[in-house]
Amino acid sequence: MQLRVPAPSRESSRSKEPTPTGGRADRRRGARSAGRKRSRSRLLGPLAPYTRRIAPYARRLKPVYPRPGRTGWRRWMPSWRQWIGGLLASFGMLGAFLVTAYAMTDIPSDINSYATQQDNVYFWSDGTPMARTGWVQRQAMPLEDIPQDVRWAVLAAENESFYSDPGISLKGISRALFRTVGEGDTEGGSTITQQYVKNVYLTQNQTVSRKFTEAMIALKLDNKMSKDEILEGYLNTSWFGRGTYGIQRAAQAYYGKDVDKLDVSEAAMLASLLKGAGLYDPTLGKANHARAVQRWSWILDRMVKIGKLSKQERAKYKTFPEPLRTNPLYDTGEQSDYLVELASSYAKKAAHLTDKQFDLGGYQIYTTFDRKREKALTDAVTKAREEARDETPEAAENGHYGAASVTADGRILAVYGGPDHRKQGYNESNATTVPAGTAFLPFVYAAGLEHGVHKTRSGPATPVGPDSVYDGDDGVPVTTPEGPYWDRSGKKVAAHNDGGKSYGKITLREALAKSVNTPFMQLGMDAGLDKVRDTAVAAGLLRSSMGPQVPGLSLGTSTPSAIRMANGYATFAAGGNHTEPYSVVRITRNGAPVALSTPRPKRAVGARVAEQVTEALTDSFRTAHPDAAAGRSGVSGKAGGTEKDTAAWYVGTADSVSTAIVVYRIDLAKSLEPLPLEGLAGPAHSVPYALWSAATGLG
Repeated sequence: MQLRVPAPSRESSRSKEPTPTGGRADRRRGARSAGRKRSRSRLLGPLAPYTRRIAPYARRLKPVYPRPGRTGWRRWMPSWRQWIGGLLASFGMLGAFLVTAYAMTDIPSDINSYATQQDNVYFWSDGTPMARTGWVQRQAMPLEDIPQDVRWAVLAAENESFYSDPGISLKGISRALFRTVGEGDTEGGSTITQQYVKNVYLTQNQTVSRKFTEAMIALKLDNKMSKDEILEGYLNTSWFGRGTYGIQRAAQAYYGKDVDKLDVSEAAMLASLLKGAGLYDPTLGKANHARAVQRWSWILDRMVKIGKLSKQERAKYKTFPEPLRTNPLYDTGEQSDYLVELASSYAKKAAHLTDKQFDLGGYQIYTTFDRKREKALTDAVTKAREEARDETPEAAENGHYGAASVTADGRILAVYGGPDHRKQGYNESNATTVPAGTAFLPFVYAAGLEHGVHKTRSGPATPVGPDSVYDGDDGVPVTTPEGPYWDRSGKKVAAHNDGGKSYGKITLREALAKSVNTPFMQLGMDAGLDKVRDTAVAAGLLRSSMGPQVPGLSLGTSTPSAIRMANGYATFAAGGNHTEPYSVVRITRNGAPVALSTPRPKRAVGARVAEQVTEALTDSFRTAHPDAAAGRSGVSGKAGGTEKDTAAWYVGTADSVSTAIVVYRIDLAKSLEPLPLEGLAGPAHSVPYALWSAATGLG
C-alpha cells in the first residue's frame, strides 16, 4: 500500500523557518532585516517590470573593480558607457539646477537708489549753467534723444550682438568663471543687459554668486523688457568718470554739450570710458591718453566692421577728440548757494513737488537770476565788507548786508545773502529781522492817496493829494478824531523828525522827498492804520512782518526782507500792479516740461496813486543825489533809517528794476536782536546808497 504525504501548508512552512538560536539582540536584528525586505518588496512591486529591464544596463554601469578582462591600470578605469552615463547625468543635473534657479529668481522690485537719483541743475537767466545739486551727476535721457551714432558707438565697444543675444553671453560667463576659479577675480563676460542689471539691481561686488544672480536676472529681464528699454536704462545709469552717471552728463562733463550734439568721434571717446574711466580718461595722464586713443580708434574701426559706420565717414576722424580739461558742470558755493536755496524753495512750491520728488533729481531749473547783476552786487558788498573790517573791525564782526533786485513784473534778478552759505546759512536778503524805518513811508503815502483820510469816525473819507499840507514840526502830538492819542503808559504820543528838525507846514510830496516823519505819522492815523497795513501787504510786504497797529507802524516798525522791500517799490514802478517775487521761469525734468504756477499781477493801488508815489520818490532821489540824477530819467529812491539806528536802508528803482539794500548788526551767536550800527553804514548812512548805485549801474 502506497502512502500519500500531503504538501506542507504555507503556515507550516513559515513555522518551520529556522528560529534564531542566538540571544534577544540577534532575534531583534533578524526581525528588522525581514521588515526591511518586506518594505522594499511593497515599494518596488509596481516598478518591478521596469527595474528588471533596467537592471542589466545598471549592472554594466556599476563599476566592478578591478575590471575583469583588463590588465594593468585599465583594470581601474571606467568603461566608455560609464563615462557617457556620468556625463549625461551631469548635464541633466545641471539643466535641472538652472531651470530651478531661473524659476526661483525674481527681478527685484526695489532698485538701487543711486541708480535712479539724478542731480538738479540750475541755470542763469541767459541759459548758462549756474549750479548743480545732488549726490550724483546724472540726467536721464529718453533713448529717442540719444543719436544712433552714440548708441552704436557704445554697442560696438561693449556688446555688438546686443539686439540678438538672450541677455547673457555663455562664452563670456565661462571666461569670467574660469578667471574666478583660476585667478581669484572676475573680469569681463557681461552683456549690456547684465551690466544694466548690475548697475540697477545688484552691488558691484566681484563674486561668483553675484555673477550667477546677475545672469539669471538678465535672462528674465530680457524677456520682460524690450531691447531699447534696456539700452536706455544702461546709457542712463553707467558711470563715465568725473563724478558723472549717464551719457547726457558725460557729454556735458567731457565736451560741454548735450548728448544730441555729439558727433560719432566724441561718442567713441565716451564709449571707451565704459571700460574704466580711471584708465581711459585721457586728461589723467600720458598712459591714460595713449590707452584712450587706441580704444577710440578701435571702436570706430569696430563700427565699420559691423556696418554702422562707412569707411568714408571713418576716414574723416583721424584726430582724437580731446575732451575739456575740467568738468564744466558747476558746483554750488558761496553766493550761488543762496540763489539755489531761493530757487529750489520756489520750484517745489510752484511746481507742487514734494521734497522726496525733488530730491530724486533730474530737474533743470531755469532761474530769473541775472549773472552780471549778481556779480556787480556781490562785488560791491564784498568791497564794503572789507572796508568795514579795516575801519571798524569790532562793528564789522557782526555786520550784515542784505540786498535784492526785483523787476516790475516780479522777477528776482540778484540777491546778496551773506559771505558764504557754507559758513552762514542765514540768508540776509530774505531775513525779516530789522525794521524798515523811514523806507516804509511810501506805503503810508500810498494808503492816504488811495483811501483818503477820516477826520471824524462816522464821516466819509476826505481825499488827500500830493499837495495836501501837514504839520512838519518836530514833537507834534498825534491825534485821533476824538483828540490826542495816548499810549498804554498814559502819555501823549508825539512824532519826531530826524535830528529834531522842524519844517513847519509842508506838503505830503515834499515831506516824502525830504523824509519828514511827523506828517506821515499823522497821515497814517487819518487814513487808518489798518489801511496802511493792507496797502503795504497789497504792494508786496508780508503780513507776518507787519508791526502792531500803533502810530509807530507808519514810521516802519514792520520788518520786511530786502526782497520784499524791493518788490514793494517795484509795485509803484509797475503802475500799481503787484506781482509776487519769483525766481524760476521754467522747469523741465529730463527735458520734459514740468507744469509751473507763475504769479500773475494784481492791482494793489490805483495807477494814478502809483504815479504820484513814484514822482515823490524821484524828487527824493534828485534832492539827495543831484549829481547822479543829472541826465538820468526813470530813477527814484529813498533812504531809510530807524529810531535807534539799528538799520540803514536805501530802496529805489532804476530802469524798472527796484533794488533794496539794508545794512545792520546782529550777533547771531547771542540773539537776533539788532545792535546799533556804530558807523558801519558810513557817514550819514552813505554805504547803503553806495551799494545801491553800484548794483544799479549808477555808481
